[in-house]
Amino acid sequence: MARLFRRAMDSLYLVCVVVGCTALVLISAVIPWAVFTRYVLNSAASWPEPLAVLLMIVLSFLSAVVCYREHLHIGVGILPALLAEPWKSALGWLLEICMLATNLFMVVWGIKLVEATWYQSIAEFPIVTAGMTYLPIPIGGALTVLFVIERLLTQDFFRQPEPETVSQISTE
Repeated sequence: MARLFRRAMDSLYLVCVVVGCTALVLISAVIPWAVFTRYVLNSAASWPEPLAVLLMIVLSFLSAVVCYREHLHIGVGILPALLAEPWKSALGWLLEICMLATNLFMVVWGIKLVEATWYQSIAEFPIVTAGMTYLPIPIGGALTVLFVIERLLTQDFFRQPEPETVSQISTE
């Protein structure tokens, strides 16, 4: 069962990466189009900038989920490094329970925000409602909850990120 859950989380992680990368590529295509229409055609399109903002919201929330799963989020490793194993594990459980509570808050209140703003239209995109733009909040929270559960099952609390995922830029 745990293996099946882990494989499902691997697939979900891959979907998050693909959707996030797609959002980044679309942002990279939309912004030059906005510059071209404004400065070359002298007729600025109204949709590229709001679309880029919406894609950036999706990219931000999915990137946070991906970084959490890969242990690439901001974390201070001094305290866990100083603790002996029973206390280190207890700290890991405490931190993950705090992450679980935070993301459940995002899910519950994010859904309420989406419901409250679902019928408010956006001027630039009449087909998209304000509630739709807030969907990444509960979705990102729910995805992170699943990855927190995975981390609690594996008890993989303070793993160092893989070397190929960390930038090799020197600070000297």
